[in-house]
Formats: sequence, C-alpha cells, structure tokens
Amino acid sequence: MSTAASGTKFKVTDMLFLVMLAIALFVAIAKPWVPELPPQGHLVLFALIVTIGLWIFKPCSIPQSVAGMFFLLFTLALKIPPATVFSGFVSSALWTLIPALFFGFVLLKTGLGKRIGFMVMKLFNPSYPMLVLAFVIIGLALSALTPSITVRCVIIVPIAVSVIEACNLKLKSKGSALILLSAWVMALVPGTGWLTGSLHGPILMGMYEAVPELKGLMNFSSYLQVMLIPALVLTVLLIVGGFFALKPDQPITLKKEYFQEEYKNLGAWSREEVISAIILVICFLMFFTNKIHGIPDGATVLAGLFLLTLFGVIKGTEIGSGISWDLVIFIGVAMSFGAVFGATGVSKWLVGVLVPVIAPLTSSPWVFCYSIMILFFILRFFDVAVFVPTFAIFVPILPEIANNFGVNPLVWLGLFIMGANCFFLSYTNMFALVSEALAKERSWTPGQLSTYGLVYGVACLITLAIAVPYWISIGMFS
Repeated sequence: MSTAASGTKFKVTDMLFLVMLAIALFVAIAKPWVPELPPQGHLVLFALIVTIGLWIFKPCSIPQSVAGMFFLLFTLALKIPPATVFSGFVSSALWTLIPALFFGFVLLKTGLGKRIGFMVMKLFNPSYPMLVLAFVIIGLALSALTPSITVRCVIIVPIAVSVIEACNLKLKSKGSALILLSAWVMALVPGTGWLTGSLHGPILMGMYEAVPELKGLMNFSSYLQVMLIPALVLTVLLIVGGFFALKPDQPITLKKEYFQEEYKNLGAWSREEVISAIILVICFLMFFTNKIHGIPDGATVLAGLFLLTLFGVIKGTEIGSGISWDLVIFIGVAMSFGAVFGATGVSKWLVGVLVPVIAPLTSSPWVFCYSIMILFFILRFFDVAVFVPTFAIFVPILPEIANNFGVNPLVWLGLFIMGANCFFLSYTNMFALVSEALAKERSWTPGQLSTYGLVYGVACLITLAIAVPYWISIGMFS
C-alpha cells in the first residue's frame, strides 16, 4: 500500500472514531433513555461506545489492551465495585484460555506443530483433493492442542505456501488460492466444534458466566453437544464448495517423496517435542472425558502449563513473552462487560430495547436462526474486533429470550461463532489478515477471498438447514 493510501486510511478511521466519540458524548450528556436506563448506565454506555470505537478504528495505534483499560478506569471512576469491574479477570474461562494459549506457544517453539503438519502430509499422494484433506486433518489436530487460531495460521499457512511453491503453481492462480484458502479455513473452522478448539469458545464462556442466569450452562460437554455437528457439516461444505468456486487451472506435479523428505529434514523427535505431545494429548483427553472425572477444564490446562514449565519446555523468562498479553487483557475486559452491565442497569435496558425487536423473529426456529444469522453477517462488516462487541451486547438478553420465547441460550453459540468467522472482505477477519501477511506475495487476491467468503456464507446457511432440526431434536427450542 502506498504512503498516500495509508495516510488516507488513517484519516478515515480517525474520523470514524470521532463520530463514535460524538455519539458517546451525546449519550453521556443528553442521557436520552432516562428513566429506563439510569444515569450511571448512560455513562457506562458512553465508556462502552468509546472502547468499541478504540478497538475497531485503532486511532493513534492504541493497543486493544490499553483501549480496554479506558473502560476499566472509567467504570472504576463511577464507583462500580472493583470486584465487578475486574470480574472478567477472575473468570475461570480466562484462566482456561491463558494456559491454552501457552500450548500454542509450545507448538511453535518446539516445532511440534510443524512436525504434525508434515507427518500428516507425507501420508497422502499429492492431488488437490488429497492436499485439502490433509489440511483438514492438520487443522483438527492443531485445534485439539491449542485454541489459538493465530498459532494455527502461523503453522499451517507456511506449509501451504511451501506446497504451492513446490508445485510451481502460478502466483494468484485458482489452484494456489484453493490450497492456501483451504489450509487457512481448516485452521479456523473445524476447531469450533469444541470449547477449547477456538478462541471464541472461552470468550463466550466467560461472557455467559458473567450473567447470573447463564452461570454453569456452558461447559465442554454442553458446547460439544450443540456445536460439533454444525462444525463438521460446515467443514465438509467448505471443502466441496471451495472446489466448485476455485476450480484449479493447473495440475499438481508434486510427488509424495517431497513431504517425506521435508519430514525427514526435521530430524528425530526432540525431548521437548515428546514431552509436549504427551502433555497436550492428555489435556485434550481430559477435556473429552470431563463428565467422567469432573475436573474443571481450567484445572486441566493449568496443570498442563505447570508440567510444561516443570519439565523445562517453557522457561521462566518465556512466561512474559510467550503469548500476547495484549490479547489476554482485551479478552479480560470483554468478559467484564456482562457483570458491569448487570450492576448498572444496562443489561435490563438492553432487554427492553432488543427483545421487542427480536420477538417477531421467534415465531419459528427456522425464522429465528436464519434472521439472526443474516443480521450477524451484516454486523460483521462493522464489528471487526473479533465480534466481541456483538457478543457483549447480545449475551445479556439471552435469558429473557429463553424465558419468553423458549430459545435455549446455547443455540446462540452456533450463530455467534459462524457470524464471527465470516470473511466476505479481509478486513472483517483478523485471521485472514494474519494469513495474508504470512503468505506475502503467495497470498490470495481480494476477489478470491471474497469468492471463498461467499462460499462460507452459503455453507453457513446450508449448515443451519441441518443444525436447526438437530437443535430441535435435542430440546434447544420449546
């Protein structure tokens, strides 16, 4: 991008933030919703709008964590109890996420993630269908070991680029885009089938836990029951749809020996790789057998982090630099929204505003799911902060929707996550931007991404045609 273009973009985003700031100031000063929303609630809404503006438009390149601190300082200044303001930071969901992010760090540091990738690739005879299938398996394997989609992208995208280069595929060709987009999407989508397979799972768990009526509703088992089948169906549809949308125009000339040689070049398993693989696999098995042993997922991942440090895989000095603490603080702030909303009347006000709007959509499960899904697709063009602001606004109203219209709050998980992962344009999905930066000149074109994004959107709508009857059958609608 040229300097001039960058400057224009900076000024546009700055101006858009100023628009949001003006709206926030109007809310704080005019207090348009008194008495439905108390004066303190208006000020909390002011802090929320400013914080979301900082997250989305990033004026002056303010980090997400520092932007979130504005919300914390402002709500503390309103004399909201610290236990409420910082509730997200003591949430079990955040303390499930932090060690799990270190699992991703271990996959990168030890080379275990790359080893897993080439271990799978060397099992297949190279062809477009087989390469895509290999990336499905790699995506599933990596999702089982870490919720960090960024880490999975850092592992899987370079492997896809190496395949494209070894096949001598033309830059920006359909075949090149098919391989790269399939690899990236498999790092993104399959893991949404279980709680710790995606960043969104722990974030939503923390937000659900912040609402008293939703506390204890969401755990590994309940999430798995609702999300596994839709995630699998969506994965299959993306594989098939990708081939139709990006039909390759060049044959694959690569031999199986290429992957075998690449795996051989990795050398023998190191002590750290073996230890990491054992600990991470045990943790994943503990998640899946939670109903049998009853040990909380947070305890499992904390134990995994302790053991990885005890055996020297993670050094003491790496605790500060191994994961993105900017991301952790951002998520902690987001998880605090629900408790602050509840204490200041914002949740009650949101119920009064949003429930009447959503009520007509609840006439049937089909109308409800498709209407909310399309709404989330539209919102994704504006909410680019990992869809966290949308989560924060809708989660507080879920108990009221459940009580009045019989929609189980767990149904929203599928709608939230499919909406959060859509990517009609690259700016709407931070993981698309990460992968574009990793692939560099080998990346897809904007048109190819939008084409695949449309495939994703259609695949979500078809997935709902299967998910809705399934959710009805397991009692998610009454």
